[in-house]
Amino acid sequence: MTFTELQNELNERAAQGLLRQRRTLQSPQAPHIVVDGTSYLSFCSNDYLGLANHPQLIAALQQGAAQYGVGSGAAHLVSGHGTPHQQLENELASFAGKPAALLFSTGYMANLGVVQALVGKGDTVFADKLNHASLNDAMLLSRAAVRRYRHNDTAQLAQLLEQAGSGRKLIVTDTVFSMDGDMAPLPELLALCERHDAWLLVDDAHGFGVLGEQGHGSLTHFGISSPRIIYMATLGKAAGVFGAFVAAEQVVVDTLINHARSYVYTTATPPALASALLESLQLIAQGEASRAHLQRLIAQLRNGLRDLPWSLMPSATAIQPLLIGENQAALNLSDRLRERGIWVAAIRPPTVPRGTARLRITLSAAHSAADVTRLLEALHELAR
Repeated sequence: MTFTELQNELNERAAQGLLRQRRTLQSPQAPHIVVDGTSYLSFCSNDYLGLANHPQLIAALQQGAAQYGVGSGAAHLVSGHGTPHQQLENELASFAGKPAALLFSTGYMANLGVVQALVGKGDTVFADKLNHASLNDAMLLSRAAVRRYRHNDTAQLAQLLEQAGSGRKLIVTDTVFSMDGDMAPLPELLALCERHDAWLLVDDAHGFGVLGEQGHGSLTHFGISSPRIIYMATLGKAAGVFGAFVAAEQVVVDTLINHARSYVYTTATPPALASALLESLQLIAQGEASRAHLQRLIAQLRNGLRDLPWSLMPSATAIQPLLIGENQAALNLSDRLRERGIWVAAIRPPTVPRGTARLRITLSAAHSAADVTRLLEALHELAR
């Protein structure tokens, strides 16, 4: 393939309103940011509790770096597993209500590692059609048979499970779907696992720290617990730092330590990040007021968007997608908001299905009611 062919492909994406480009953030992550020299009110960060620039986390990171240095220097299984890593894994296991936990560099790597370590040829993965790309890639790389069911359609999933042959069975799902903001029916999925002797891998990237008592996540939100559940959550969203973890039965974690390639063959994250995350867990547990404020903002936004020409998708979470439809229309609306100093990302295929381009409005406990009012006023003005 020549460079000209590559450029032609990029030009075609641009013509379809699908070209992705980066913008440079020049300030800390917060509701009010500076991007490429311009100030914006931002509604496109996953910093759900406003912890990414929290002074206690900054101090914990600085102290961790002073004590343990900047880099880990090696993979966890060589010489990169430090005291802060072990302390954090212990705390995360307790926080998630599981016997053991294992740190990963990212949620993407965690999902790749879990699926590939637990299933392979002769096994079957059952996946919601709106799952995150990392779960989709993981199941394809595992070489297990793949059966995808319609979004949150437990009846179709039950049929697929009935038709499955021998071998291990693994159901994989987001808990809060990152582009729609709705939630998986976890109790029903767990019941199917019990009936068909399957595991349930839940990706709680957008629920951890936000949902459930003391921010313990989606399992606590639904009041469910089972050794069959393998729990993955990320640490760069509500937790405000970086990384991910998997919490499960000890035998599952031991299996991952030995067979999860994305864990075994990568350098451990800096121990100072683990020091910051230990502080973050304390702030999450103490963050009931922040979560209550976030719920009030969600209600304010949804009430204020009811009479717009664009459809607000059903979501009770911090992810509030406004369905626009065509790619260019979504881009144009995002651009017109940006002209008014408001930054909301336009999400287009292949991240979402064709014809469902949207503005993905994400709220944070760091937003104020006045911030939401400003967004509402701008959208109403543009609708007119």
